[in-house]
Amino acid sequence: MEPRRRPASIILALIPALALTIGVPFANHLEPRIFGLPFLLDYIVLWILLTPAFMYGVYRLEHRQQ
Repeated sequence: MEPRRRPASIILALIPALALTIGVPFANHLEPRIFGLPFLLDYIVLWILLTPAFMYGVYRLEHRQQ
């Protein structure tokens, strides 16, 4: 039997997806430049690097002993 999904884990998994879809138009700026890259590219790279941390949090929530 598959364990029931917790609402907190669903919300935690949606944060990076929403940041990369809905947040991009708001972060679409050429300035400031960070490490010589436009802000939008840094924003996307940041969320790609943060996504595994969020997925680890989902894993921990789903496999927490009850």
